[in-house]
This record gives sequence, C-alpha cells and structure tokens, in this order.
Amino acid sequence: MRISARNTLTGTIKHTEVGAVNSEVTLELASGVTVVSIITKHSTESLGLKVGGPAYAVIKASDVMIAID
Repeated sequence: MRISARNTLTGTIKHTEVGAVNSEVTLELASGVTVVSIITKHSTESLGLKVGGPAYAVIKASDVMIAID
C-alpha cells in the first residue's frame, strides 16, 4: 500500500456495526486504545472487513487541534 497520508496507524478490527448505509468500525491500535470510524456499508463489504482482521486507520487532516480545560 502506498498512500500520501502521514498518519497511518496499524490495528486489529474489534467491532463492526453495519447499518443500512454506513458502518461503524472499531479498530484497536494497542491494548485499550481504539479508533472508531464511520465508513459506507459498501466499503465495509468491498474491503472484506471482519472482526479480528488487520486494518489501518489513515488520518489525513490539515489541522490537528489541542485543547485544555
């Protein structure tokens, strides 16, 4: 895989919630550290995403903000 995004995180699919149009995919990056993504149902099916399988979280953003209370 070649991609221009600099933030590519490797993980394991822990949960998928498939809806009529979209799917919520939970990817575990490390023990207790997860990322949740909403993608189309079609993408979930065409990528063959299955619980326990490997996947990447690809984050591409022009701004990453930090906040405190």
